[in-house]
Amino acid sequence: MLLIGFGNPAREDDGIGPAVAGEIENLEIEGLSVDSDYQLTIEDAAFVAEHDSVVFVDASVEGGEPFTFSHLSPKRSDSFSSHSVTPETVMGLAHDLFNAKTEGYLLGIRGYSFDMFTEKMTPGALENKRKAVEFLVPMLCAGSFHPNDLK
Repeated sequence: MLLIGFGNPAREDDGIGPAVAGEIENLEIEGLSVDSDYQLTIEDAAFVAEHDSVVFVDASVEGGEPFTFSHLSPKRSDSFSSHSVTPETVMGLAHDLFNAKTEGYLLGIRGYSFDMFTEKMTPGALENKRKAVEFLVPMLCAGSFHPNDLK
C-alpha cells in the first residue's frame, strides 16, 4: 500500500496532506510506503504502479466535513502542467504506462484557510485531520479499504 500526502505546508491548511503523511509514516505500518510533496507530478505514476493500492491525501477547500473518502477511477489526459496533475491522472498514467492494476482512493480533509504564508493550520483543520487519521489507520493496518475486511 502507498499513501501520498500532498499540499503546501507553508500555506496554512493546505499542509494537511503532508501532515497526515508524516503522522502515518511515524506509525511504521507494515507493508505501507509513505510519500509527501507539494504537488503531484507525472513521475508519481511509476511509484503508484509498484503498489496494489494508493491513498492520496489532500486538503479540501469546499469538501464535506470533517473529510471525504472516495474511490478513484483512472483518467487519461492529453496535456499536463505543473498545477494540473490530479490523483486520477496519476492513476491513469500508472495504468497506461506501467500496466498497473493499482486501486486508488482520495482522502479529502476539509480545510478553511489557504491564503496566509504560515505553517500554522486552523483549529478546525487540525480537528478534521485528527478525525481523518483515526478513520484511516485501521484500514492501513488491515491492508484493505473494504469495510468487510476490517476487524
